[in-house]
Amino acid sequence: MPEYEHVDLDLLLQGVVDYAIFMLDPAGHVVSWNTGAQRIKGYDAEEIIGSHFSVFYPPREVAAGSPERDLATAVAEGRLEDEGWRVRKDGTRFWANVVITALRDAEGRLRGFGEVVRDMTERRVREWSIRDSEDRFRLLVQNVLDYAIFMLDPAGHVVSWNTGAQRIKGYDAEEIIGSHFSVFYPPREVAAGKPDRELATAVAEGRLEDEGWRVRKDGTRFWANVVITALHDAEGRLRGFGKVTRDMTERRTVERALDERGQLLAHLVRAQEMERRRIAWDVHDDTIQSMVAVGMRLQLLATKAPGEHAAALLRLNETVNASIGRLRNLTFRLHPPGIDSDGMVQGLASYLDQVVAGAGLTYELTHDLDAEPPPETAITVFRICQEALTNVRKHARASVVKVSLTSADQGVRVRVVDDGVGFDQPADSQVKHGHFGLVEMRQRAEVAGGWWSLHSEPGAGATVEFWVPAVPLEAP
Repeated sequence: MPEYEHVDLDLLLQGVVDYAIFMLDPAGHVVSWNTGAQRIKGYDAEEIIGSHFSVFYPPREVAAGSPERDLATAVAEGRLEDEGWRVRKDGTRFWANVVITALRDAEGRLRGFGEVVRDMTERRVREWSIRDSEDRFRLLVQNVLDYAIFMLDPAGHVVSWNTGAQRIKGYDAEEIIGSHFSVFYPPREVAAGKPDRELATAVAEGRLEDEGWRVRKDGTRFWANVVITALHDAEGRLRGFGKVTRDMTERRTVERALDERGQLLAHLVRAQEMERRRIAWDVHDDTIQSMVAVGMRLQLLATKAPGEHAAALLRLNETVNASIGRLRNLTFRLHPPGIDSDGMVQGLASYLDQVVAGAGLTYELTHDLDAEPPPETAITVFRICQEALTNVRKHARASVVKVSLTSADQGVRVRVVDDGVGFDQPADSQVKHGHFGLVEMRQRAEVAGGWWSLHSEPGAGATVEFWVPAVPLEAP
């Protein structure tokens, strides 16, 4: 190599100030030193040349043999690149990117090492700051209790889960991660494709906000405010979705109780019950009494008529008595005694005693209510239970039916469970086969601002479950 090339190379190395560039002999002693090494490590050339390069390592790493291992790796592999703490002359530390290259002559003999060091402390501090910020944000998200905050992959599967999601939806992280988020939607909405539509809308518009019923792990429902945000990387590729859900059941229940629709609903329920009561009284006091009188006249005529006519009159009297029985059953279903005066639980107990137990069924009624619900709620609960119990009596071929009432989410949650034959068709398909009572139950619950569901399997009975709000209405 010409002499001027050596001069130019020396000038280049000495002029570099952002990198410490120096040479070590085969044993690791410093044999050259540039301006950048002086600036970064703090030593003048005359102070450091001849010293072992282990002075640049923290004492613990020197004691652990890191300098020797680094040279051995460079000899074995030709070079070594590492990042870690290094020590300046004044004892302070800096985060260094280090490259050690083994230098060999033309015959392959080791002549020493070239070492290039860059001070990466500022970058490291930024990375730590970002990581610390991310960790704090992660802690914030993880510990928020009032919001379910989680991520979905591009196909809609859950990939993260915070404490609020566990509290609101009931799933532990290990139970739900990997599952499709459609499990949070009522079956009717899943069948209608709502989860997929919401993801598509979030992709098309960047985000989606919605309110509606969502389903907890235990099958109960809550009114949710949901925001789904499409997450794209720097290249614009869809990486997944962020989903924030808040349980708005309490707010919705109170708002529903105070709004005009709630007031109208209460008046409608009360008007319906008054009309049922009027019809029941009219049937009882007029029609039934008239038919009782007809029956008595038929019995009297039968005692006076010739034999062949007496038998016909008695058969006609039996028909009249059967009709009276059906009318009395109708008046009982229209307005069972006790529902007004004794409260909801006692009214249900009386109904179970007379109708369910009278049909040969064993029943169990349990309740955990904070207070007697408002009249319109009590009536709605009673009517839905009445229809559910009628279906059990007529169709389930059950031996036991259990009814439970619980205060939940400022409302009443009810379960009617039988041990009958069950069925394998969804509730909606049952309507097509003439089971309009199912529609009536669902409509009553939904009109009241609640929800209703039916679960069944062949041979495993059926469960009717519903919830209706129970917030007292203010006077209009």
